Amino acid sequence: MNKPKRVTINDIASMAGVSKSTASLVLNGRGKELRVAEATRLRVTEIARMANYQPSIHARALNASRSHTLGLVVPEMANHGFATFAYALETLCRDAGLQLLIACTDENSSQETLAVNNLIQRQVDGLIVASSQLNDNEYQQLTKQLPVLLFDRHLGESALPLVISESIDSTTKLVEPIAREVSEFYFFGGQPRISPTRDRLAGFRQGLRQAGLEEKPEWIMHGHYNASSGYEMFAELVMRLGRLPEALYCAACGLQEGVLRYLSQHHLLAEPIRLCSFDDHYLYDALSVKIDTVMQDNRQLAWCCFETMTALIDGKPLEKPQIYLPAQVKRRAK
Repeated sequence: MNKPKRVTINDIASMAGVSKSTASLVLNGRGKELRVAEATRLRVTEIARMANYQPSIHARALNASRSHTLGLVVPEMANHGFATFAYALETLCRDAGLQLLIACTDENSSQETLAVNNLIQRQVDGLIVASSQLNDNEYQQLTKQLPVLLFDRHLGESALPLVISESIDSTTKLVEPIAREVSEFYFFGGQPRISPTRDRLAGFRQGLRQAGLEEKPEWIMHGHYNASSGYEMFAELVMRLGRLPEALYCAACGLQEGVLRYLSQHHLLAEPIRLCSFDDHYLYDALSVKIDTVMQDNRQLAWCCFETMTALIDGKPLEKPQIYLPAQVKRRAK
């Protein structure tokens, strides 16, 4: 079997009997402007159409200041929040004539570095990153080459542009009224080193304090932001207690999914337990167990990221370099 061969501009020029430069002028829409004969223009465009010629975006980028592509780096595409954000951002990019390239890091800083380097090699015009790094050193260096925008999580006191949903006060509002009704309240979070875990834990603790419920060290448990980790932590907790906990806060949808999977497999969905979570999911409305949530507006998050990145690429000053979007509390339990 012969290996498929991509049609190049040299092939088009050869088939049309013209020089490569003439073919390039015609296919870039400048043939009439530079007085290439009409018969030649028609011949080149017809041959290109019949050969299904597609120009190389990389070759085009070498002759232009922009590639009209953006890079998005996320820890996990299966995460409901990142998936809805990526969909909204891709739609905005598509409508603006841009291509969005997405890379996943599995919450691994080394993999993140590789993903970012791969996107840079593809000459993206800017990077939007939910970073797993401990600091912004690498990204500060990258800003000398292209714009970098952080989203979903902050890196310490970094001055890099940032778009993020507020999570401390919203978690406090979610947790406080529940904490007034229970004698124990557990917290499931991801890795303690990343800002979503730290911020949501801070809001959780503030909610306990405002409710007058004294925290116990064993209430705080950490894992990874995925369903398997949520399942394993909940199984461990139930085994340790010999029963279901009174109340549980999950710092992300993935962790809550693991808890629900355990409850379903063990036929415990009808048992009394107060569940609440950061991040909402439309399927929560259809469950028999009622889950109170903090709702991020992922469409607004995507829009702010798109607008900020567009301004950065165009070299425009940012009115607000760091944007904290409000989040809403949705109560289902009565």
